[in-house]
Amino acid sequence: MPSSPIPTLEETHSTPSHALLADLPPASAQSWQGVAAPRAVAAHAPPPPDDLPGDDGPRQGAGLLAAAGHSTSAYTEFYSPVPDGYRRGHHKYVVVLGTVMSGLGKGIFSSSMAKVLKDKGLTVAPIKMEGYLNIDSGTLNPYRHGEVFVLDDGTECDMDLGTYERMLDQNLSRWNFVTSGRIFSEILDRERQGVYLGRDVQMIPHVTGEVKRRLRELAMRGDGKRPADVVFVEVGGTVGDYENGFYIEALRELAFEEGPGSCCFVALTYVIEPKALGEQKSKAAQLGIKRLLEAGIQPHMIACRATNPVQPKALEKIAMFSNVPLKRVFSMHDRESIYTIPDELRAEGLDREILSVLGLHDRVDARHEDESRARWGRFVSRLRADRQRTISVGITGKYAELRDAYASIEKAIEHCSAWLDCRVEQRWIETSRVDGSNVAERLEGLDGVIVPGGFGSRGVEGKIACVRHCRETGLPYLGICLGFQVAVIEFARNVLGLKDASSSEFDPMCPTAVISELPEQKKIEGLGGTMRLGAQDVKLLPGTLAHRLFGEKASVRERFRHRYEVDPMYIERLESRGMIFSGRHPTQPIMQILELAPPGSEADAEGPQVTHPFFLGAQFHPELTSRPLSPQPMFMGLVAAALRHRFGGDGNEWRRMDQTLSLSRWLPQPRKSHQLA
Repeated sequence: MPSSPIPTLEETHSTPSHALLADLPPASAQSWQGVAAPRAVAAHAPPPPDDLPGDDGPRQGAGLLAAAGHSTSAYTEFYSPVPDGYRRGHHKYVVVLGTVMSGLGKGIFSSSMAKVLKDKGLTVAPIKMEGYLNIDSGTLNPYRHGEVFVLDDGTECDMDLGTYERMLDQNLSRWNFVTSGRIFSEILDRERQGVYLGRDVQMIPHVTGEVKRRLRELAMRGDGKRPADVVFVEVGGTVGDYENGFYIEALRELAFEEGPGSCCFVALTYVIEPKALGEQKSKAAQLGIKRLLEAGIQPHMIACRATNPVQPKALEKIAMFSNVPLKRVFSMHDRESIYTIPDELRAEGLDREILSVLGLHDRVDARHEDESRARWGRFVSRLRADRQRTISVGITGKYAELRDAYASIEKAIEHCSAWLDCRVEQRWIETSRVDGSNVAERLEGLDGVIVPGGFGSRGVEGKIACVRHCRETGLPYLGICLGFQVAVIEFARNVLGLKDASSSEFDPMCPTAVISELPEQKKIEGLGGTMRLGAQDVKLLPGTLAHRLFGEKASVRERFRHRYEVDPMYIERLESRGMIFSGRHPTQPIMQILELAPPGSEADAEGPQVTHPFFLGAQFHPELTSRPLSPQPMFMGLVAAALRHRFGGDGNEWRRMDQTLSLSRWLPQPRKSHQLA
């Protein structure tokens, strides 16, 4: 059959040989469980003429147009790109779809199930497919879509990717996220290059074909080390939405082409429980699943979201109306923590059901599963343990009314609270309503403060007021991204006496822009005025708190998402009064971590030095790399400092806590001046 090259994700402006437009006939004309057969199956046509004009030299344009006259559209309607080396039957797919409404927790279920299979020794690769036309999530308002999560390679994506990374303890990349805007953009680029050889480019088969190509390439890439045994596909939105319909059709086609036992479709639905009725109702769930059946997809499993455990009567009705065995219809009701869900899915036997659907029992590594479950079990035991000590931490941000805007911060705190055996009460404080006159009242009773990232000037003066209160009262402080920058601004204003100090982001005409977007830095980073995105190395200064927290490593790799930097012309003046830039760019004067020395430290310069029990700021986003089994060190430091702030007054109690939890490991120690040399 005729074929034409198609670009890969990395080479959309070329035509590499490793991606083929394969004219795939269906493996069978009958319907398989899980997917309906295509409505029409085109017979194989004879091959096109073999006397097509060449496309090299001066005849290149003419050759392309002539080839368009003999394009594959005249011979077959099959269009399904398959990368060279792809092994059909080896790679399996679990597809998670939502019905009734969005926000059901598809990402939580998908990541939990992926973890269960990864624990068994299988290689898993998740992907989130969004229906919106944005190229990525970078420009989305947190109030509309929650936190923008940044991957190692700089991809700005949906917050569900953070759930996958934390649950799987696996770094993801652009391969694991796509939007309809990205897909349409690449298809239109190819059309302008003549890649489709004169065909009328259509939703089916070209857009659906692009979806299938991406999934197959991800299957081959796997986790970056090994090809995937199982690709977990999460489709954003709700079945029946206009914007995700082509994803669902592509997945129906994929299951048909891959053959029986290749795909497992899981439908998440919602069982309502109106207070006025006092009982659970399954009709909305039944109708939602009916929309999926109308799309030609028969689910293999149904996860029923609900506030309370779904009653057997409701499960039976859903099973009956969806053609799904009752043992594969299960309750996914609210839990105290998402980290308990993998064990609960395993207890329900859902891992065995998926392995049976996909025929993967023979790939399970029992020893690996036992070891993985033991490690995870220790964390979950800590998470569920009754904790005797409680501290209060304030998150002072401009999106405090929507906790999803700071989802990774919330999870990083949860990880640390489990390992440091304490309950952390989180108080969300809207900084647009904070100023110097009420900041003490707003922060009263807190044991620590986090000032998170953000863009724009709204709420900034409130954040600066919070920084000053923490610095002057000794309240433990952690500044993240913008929280790092406002710490510099506050220090410049109230310690150095530069009363008009600010950032050129908030005031482009600011006469004392201690934070600014520097042309030489843009040139160094090669960013052309856009944000610094993704993982970069941070060189640590020996003898500092940052160096201590990160296990005395020479450097660490953290994720950035910002435009503005500390202006180098102010660095010496800031350091002269006690601000320590303990993390820097490896080769350039770009400041990435700041701190204040603890009381009792020797001065490194003449004049009074500002000290603080725990004052730390990071230009990067440490919350993005916190994992349940390896909590982020800067958050561990803040929680340990908050515990000392609350319980340090009782010497005996503090000594017992320190001996049990090794809290001093995460706290600054008075230093000698030569330590920073």
